[in-house]
Amino acid sequence: MGRQDSPNDPRWAAGSPAQPDARSANPGNPQAGRAGVPVPPPVPPVPLVQSATPVQSPPPRSPAPQQTSPASGASGRASVPVTPTRPAAPVSDFHHRPKVLPTSGLVMDAAASSGVRRPAGTGDGTAGAAKPGKPSGGRTGTVVVSAVVVVLTIAAVLAVVKPGPVKGWLAFGDQVPTAVPVATATADPMPSPVLQGVGSDAPVPTEAGVRAAIAPLLKAKGLGGSVHVSVLDVRSGQPLFQQNADAPATPASTTKLLTATTVLAARGPAYRLTTRVVAGSQPGEVVLIGGGDPTMAVNAKGQFPGAARLDRLAALVKTALGEVKPTKVVIDTSLYQGEQTAKGWSTGMISPEGQVALIQPLMTNAGRITPVHHVVGADPRYRDPALATGQAFAKLLGVPTGTVTRGKAPAAGATGTAPGAELGQVQSPPLVQILDWMLQQSDNVLAEAMGRQVALATGRPASFDDASEAMIAKLNDLGLRGDEANLYDASGLSRHDGISPALLTRLLALAAGGTHPALSSLFGGLPVAGWSGTLAGRFVSPAPNKAGQGVVRAKTGSLNRISTMAGELVTRDGRLLVFAVMADQAPATDPARQAIDRVVAKLTECGC
Repeated sequence: MGRQDSPNDPRWAAGSPAQPDARSANPGNPQAGRAGVPVPPPVPPVPLVQSATPVQSPPPRSPAPQQTSPASGASGRASVPVTPTRPAAPVSDFHHRPKVLPTSGLVMDAAASSGVRRPAGTGDGTAGAAKPGKPSGGRTGTVVVSAVVVVLTIAAVLAVVKPGPVKGWLAFGDQVPTAVPVATATADPMPSPVLQGVGSDAPVPTEAGVRAAIAPLLKAKGLGGSVHVSVLDVRSGQPLFQQNADAPATPASTTKLLTATTVLAARGPAYRLTTRVVAGSQPGEVVLIGGGDPTMAVNAKGQFPGAARLDRLAALVKTALGEVKPTKVVIDTSLYQGEQTAKGWSTGMISPEGQVALIQPLMTNAGRITPVHHVVGADPRYRDPALATGQAFAKLLGVPTGTVTRGKAPAAGATGTAPGAELGQVQSPPLVQILDWMLQQSDNVLAEAMGRQVALATGRPASFDDASEAMIAKLNDLGLRGDEANLYDASGLSRHDGISPALLTRLLALAAGGTHPALSSLFGGLPVAGWSGTLAGRFVSPAPNKAGQGVVRAKTGSLNRISTMAGELVTRDGRLLVFAVMADQAPATDPARQAIDRVVAKLTECGC
């Protein structure tokens, strides 16, 4: 069985400088960074010199155009892509040199805003005031020249800081010393759009025009004999093309769109998962309670940036115990119930394929033995992720790993180190960030953890069956056709899953419409064609497929003989459409992917 699609993007490697930061949990923030489209933070230069050639700051980013829901008139945040703008290049190193404050003889970094000062001549090696005392070597003439240089340097720096709030500190009166000339760097060219904007008055494509554009492409041999398609205009809600649209097809990883939508509706984008430790029934015994956070790391070298860490939790526990020495670790995995694998999963998905791990509420790095994600090949997983986590925690506490056992935490409510007293806790990043990783990397373990959160939020047990039922019930609550989904898991690994393309497009249109603002957060995690995630290498060949690069963002799905894609795009005229294309009897993976890319790319060219 083929791997579920997922990116081998170096920007996701642990410790990479391009890792996405935790985004604001406010779904209405139009400036929030979007996963997969790195937006450098605006860092305008701090001009200390009034140069003859003014330094141009980067133009302010225009807010993303918004689609309006026909039902409510409200606007959604994430349905319309944002074009990132790089900040201007630093003009020169002089902007970052320290300035000398003549009243104190101390050096303050010009770029610092904390007000922390240090003695002159210390720090990063930048020259400050001369140190008192006899020089260690050199001729007297050299000392005199050096002193002159220091004096001239101080005068020059004072001239630099003359304009601005420090003007009153100086003794030059109304005379302004000549400014030190600063070379101006050539401005960077404006980047081309990565994500195309949406026109407010863009014409709606006609049904006949869309059919003429894509119907012939759906007969491609690479798609096989069972192709399900839905194309919908977001603003009007008008279906533009339907082929087997209401009939469920095997969705593969496009199932994760339902998972993201329902957990956002159930928990909200700011929700965090908590891993706790309480005192056990015996002195020195500690109980590690799994809270369903699959992103937790052992230490700083984790798979997911900003994840909760076991080493920090261990430090909290040691502090709480005080003089009591930890002697034993018990792991409590009672949060999840039922089977640890779903119906329809093949026996090799955990090993040797490494597509998923046993679904447990306590693990690190989504069950990976090494916190590295591969596109081709396996991500080796622990045979028992919870036990491995308990053993790693025991090692951090200095407790023999052989003493780790399963058990149940004592009742809460005690204080100090009495049984049940909390000794420490760590929390995951906000749920919206976990969803970004889930969608970008197509991480199956994260998806199953999110499905269980839907169940827990609605008072159900956290099992495969209850998670599936809770997700379908939440779809119905949102006014969607839950009966067009037949789910056995939350990741799409099960071949028993069925979802109609019409349900996918209606779900995407709802998320883009603005009537449920929290749902718009899912768009931040969708891969961008030719740019990020599972679409980084898509829309490349043949040449006509390149039309979709930077214009399409979507979730893909792949199993043997199954290829799917669902997401959003902008037409040539600037109209926002959502689509779902599902081929569940494809002869081979690569031809099916290229054929789907061609259909979607053709929609972006549609002036129909």
